[in-house]
Amino acid sequence: MIGIVTDSTCDIPDEMIRQYDITVIPHYIIWGNEQYRDRVDLQAEEFYRRLVTDPIYPTSSQASVADFKRTFETVAAKGATEIIALTVSSAMSGAYQMACEAAKLIGIPVSVVDGKGPTMSLGWQVLAAARARDAGMEVKNILNMLDGLKKQLVQYVAMDSLEYLQKSGRIGNAVKWVGSMLKIRPLISINHKTGLVEPAALARTHKGVIDLMYNKFYDHFKDATNLHVAVLHGNILDEAKYMADRVMKEIKPVELILNMTGPVLGISTGPGAMALCGYAEG
Repeated sequence: MIGIVTDSTCDIPDEMIRQYDITVIPHYIIWGNEQYRDRVDLQAEEFYRRLVTDPIYPTSSQASVADFKRTFETVAAKGATEIIALTVSSAMSGAYQMACEAAKLIGIPVSVVDGKGPTMSLGWQVLAAARARDAGMEVKNILNMLDGLKKQLVQYVAMDSLEYLQKSGRIGNAVKWVGSMLKIRPLISINHKTGLVEPAALARTHKGVIDLMYNKFYDHFKDATNLHVAVLHGNILDEAKYMADRVMKEIKPVELILNMTGPVLGISTGPGAMALCGYAEG
């Protein structure tokens, strides 16, 4: 049996985590003198409410080697003879390295995969791995499949401000925008080769940056088939539902997921952010 393990930045809805028997390791939110497990002790809704009112700005910390080791041992104890562990981009977090170190301490084979992205860039890979496992695919073939899927991924994130990305330290190449304008709405993309944030465009209004994101995403996938799309949001559910409806009508994916971006990533993107992430299968 192959165990599928990932971290809490994957943003896969809870019902799908249960459906596909995926084990999620939480990262940590540090808020002043308090520490919370991502999506365990601190849920997304509460996080975004507090983010805009608390004068203390939170930080995050990846799960430790001990956390990964304990989780791998638990999955093995449930009957797994092999494990595939997928983590958020190694360019954004030390989680990949922690998982690699823990894999050396386990008595069964553990293949650690660098997701080269956050949120559903990672989540789509996790779901594809779980579905391939359930279809009877062997680990070697699953890993090869994931390499191909990663090349198909496209992710854009529309934000209300650069403030949160800058504070989090995960600004990547979008640093070129810092100090240039105060009242801008940045659109960023994820480079799935480097795993880094890349600047994509700028807008002056919230609606403007959302429209830019949709148009770039639509242009990339307008002729695609077997498309899987996720809409992620920073506590703007009504807007995200409208975007999901638009995606279904105009891009017509075979699968669409709508979810709120979790606290660890919300530290970087802030409230009011929205992301589109998808890939064309086959």
